[in-house]
Amino acid sequence: MTDAPDGLALYVHWPYCARICPYCDFNVVRARGRETEMAGLVTALLDDLEAQAALVGPRPLVSIFFGGGTPSLMPPEAVAAVVERARALFPASSALEVTLEANPTDAEAERFSALAGAGVTRLSLGVQSLDDAALKFLGRNHSGAEARRAVALAARHFERLSIDLIYARPGQTVSDWTGELTWALESGFEHISPYQLTIEPGTAFGRAVARGAWTPPDEDLAADLYEATQSVLGQAGFEAYEVSNHACGVAARSVHNLHVWRGRDYLGIGPGAHGRLTLDGVRTATIAHRGVADYVAGVEAGTPWAEQAALSPVEAAEEKVLLGLRTVEGVSLAVLADLQILPVDRPLAGLIEDGFLALSDGRVAATARGRPVLDGVLKALLT
Repeated sequence: MTDAPDGLALYVHWPYCARICPYCDFNVVRARGRETEMAGLVTALLDDLEAQAALVGPRPLVSIFFGGGTPSLMPPEAVAAVVERARALFPASSALEVTLEANPTDAEAERFSALAGAGVTRLSLGVQSLDDAALKFLGRNHSGAEARRAVALAARHFERLSIDLIYARPGQTVSDWTGELTWALESGFEHISPYQLTIEPGTAFGRAVARGAWTPPDEDLAADLYEATQSVLGQAGFEAYEVSNHACGVAARSVHNLHVWRGRDYLGIGPGAHGRLTLDGVRTATIAHRGVADYVAGVEAGTPWAEQAALSPVEAAEEKVLLGLRTVEGVSLAVLADLQILPVDRPLAGLIEDGFLALSDGRVAATARGRPVLDGVLKALLT
């Protein structure tokens, strides 16, 4: 489906996990013993979707993305109910992209057929590593062998597959990482998302590093691993169309993520879900209540959002720059002009002269030199 200017995407947050990973700072809870709560959440998701649809009207639906948490723990019939309700509320193509994030445990892989039947067209597998010792360190609840079995099974049920892998782990070598990337390529993935391990405050890893229990790889090794990523995937015909997302051809790109990175509207439903909507002509940021009970109660009361903020034109433009410069598309000069940033003036002129940014056809994009230090580039540009 064409990503029309007035198109709308839908993000669905399922917060439950069988185990919470030590590096995760997302809004998640343990799934055990919460079956009754889950049933109530499904009802709330559908009611929230109805209410937000009434706010924005029947705009074209370009994608649905089930994230979390672990959406592959979501009952397939609940997934089907959300997809069916969204299609009933918004006009959508028969080829609508419906992505669901999944863990490659044997138990969750058994759901793949039912999830495909529920309307999921694209599976994003959180493999993270193939090494059993690394998986144990990362707090994952699957083995390398399970991951391989899940990949083979997923390929039988979904035409579009993406894989998440984590690099810059303690003790990881460039050779180890190259081997994992090569396996992903040989397994037939059209989309590979390699994420550098980041240590977030408040996580188990954040606390462990703070007390000196272990140390992340130094900057030089992290840079070598990054360069190996670009080299291996680039030679295989993959383009880093976003800093941490590589696709084999334009058709393999994530429709949903591109829609968000382009600064377009999307609904967020589920505990803690973020959304961006144009309401009464104003770009509006929404954040749902984080707690499951709070979210369900809020939906019942007609107040699912803990926060609703109208963005000023400058705030909206800054957000487009922060998102857009992560992609190969970059951002238009018109967006930069909204921030009174002109190509002839510094800092933009200096960043272009130094080879961190490039100007072409009225758009500015990060270069191969600028991408590894994008946070610094953005800070220089916007401050």
